[in-house]
Amino acid sequence: MRNFRKLNVWNDARQLVKDIYLITNTFPTSEKFGLISQSNRAVISIPSNIAEGCAKDSQKDFIRFLQISLDSAFELESHLILSCDL
Repeated sequence: MRNFRKLNVWNDARQLVKDIYLITNTFPTSEKFGLISQSNRAVISIPSNIAEGCAKDSQKDFIRFLQISLDSAFELESHLILSCDL
């Protein structure tokens, strides 16, 4: 079993959560159930899936959870691009 707390990628993702929450806090309240919610859920998913993957016994399962984390990062990137557009 891996210790996710020692992974740089998990610590970077943890900082990203803080940054995104600060950013989305500046969004209009009309986006509370739109881009704010979607962005916050996507960013939380990144370190969460890294941590969950660390608990898996096989390398294959670990990689699968890292891929899910990467998927969430791309989702977040899309939300941020749309936020800038709006």
